[in-house]
Amino acid sequence: MATSHFQQFLNEATVFDPSTDSTLGPDCLYGLYVSWAELRGIQPKSDQAFRAGMQRCGVDVHDIRLHMTGPAAAAYIVSSYPAVA
Repeated sequence: MATSHFQQFLNEATVFDPSTDSTLGPDCLYGLYVSWAELRGIQPKSDQAFRAGMQRCGVDVHDIRLHMTGPAAAAYIVSSYPAVA
């Protein structure tokens, strides 16, 4: 079965950590997804479609135990805090 691009996003741009209290919120997760999609040359889906895709992947966007990682994380951080660059 082919992996959805939402699952690819989770595999490439996030790391699961069940022991943490510091996790990504829904808006940050979507922002990370947009950065990931742009780096891959994919048109990002709408926030509503993204949330539905996360639900299909078993991710509750309101109770996430994920951290960002990889090039998408760097791109997201730089775009979120342009004064740092």
